[in-house]
Amino acid sequence: MSKLLAVGTVAFDAIETPFGKTDKILGGSGTFVGLAASQFGVETGVVSVVGGDFPKSYLDMMNSKGIDTSGIEIIKEGKTFFWSGKYHNDMNSRDTLVTELNVLENFKPVVPEKFKDAPIVMLGNLHPMTQMSVLDQMTEKPKLVVLDTMNFWMDIALDDLHTVLKRVDVITINDEEARQLSGEYSLVNAAKKIHKMGPKYVVIKKGEHGALLFNDGKMFYAPALPLAEVFDPTGAGDTFAGGFCGYLAKTEDVSFENLKNAIIYGSNLASFCVEKFGTQRMENLTADEVKSRLQAFKELTQFDIELS
Repeated sequence: MSKLLAVGTVAFDAIETPFGKTDKILGGSGTFVGLAASQFGVETGVVSVVGGDFPKSYLDMMNSKGIDTSGIEIIKEGKTFFWSGKYHNDMNSRDTLVTELNVLENFKPVVPEKFKDAPIVMLGNLHPMTQMSVLDQMTEKPKLVVLDTMNFWMDIALDDLHTVLKRVDVITINDEEARQLSGEYSLVNAAKKIHKMGPKYVVIKKGEHGALLFNDGKMFYAPALPLAEVFDPTGAGDTFAGGFCGYLAKTEDVSFENLKNAIIYGSNLASFCVEKFGTQRMENLTADEVKSRLQAFKELTQFDIELS
């Protein structure tokens, strides 16, 4: 079975959107990546840290999906990372209400022995030096390293980010982050500049407007499936990354042509994630639902045209 190593947060979220609000629910980048990747039957190891307040039932649920949680450290006397946010009416912008780092503040990831040779590595949105420490623990050079980051790290740890970017193959960021990192407004020019920083592939996520893939002058665009209702966008980007990496781990093909397929699979899974609060939708997603919506993606983008 193919292996995927995912490093990220396993956390509590409290979310408010125009559709309602939640108390503390399961969240975190590592959680969403793991649940998305589980759709492909690959062996996914999640490396993270939680406190003694983290319910065992959440870990049991992840294990039941084939997610290996042996890399999730439990600090019994500590509290789990907590984030609370409120989305505006457009569902694209949000205000962070509370961020409590708790056990994440001193997190030093330890990669389980069985995942030190994982061919695909997903470095979730953490401090660049934390991401680097994961690569330093690998016993074999991964076939593909995918990194996610955000404006915050560009603001406070840009030099460290540049250092780790030299060691990754794919960066996934949104359009605002791509512009900040590159200093270019045009996303085409932004991708060119980011290529020079290290990543061979640049994936720029545009939320409800899909995603762009850039590689050495080549471009590919995948739309987002138009949905009647979006309940909660939290975790959609991480679900996209999990689908992207899960598909690549399953197919064991990291060519540009196959990365195009991975973008579609990632977008497809992200379209489910937003339909309910937190991880609810991803926990109960069936293979038939995934296949059916993949067909809808195909019909959305396929057309015949004669070029004279």
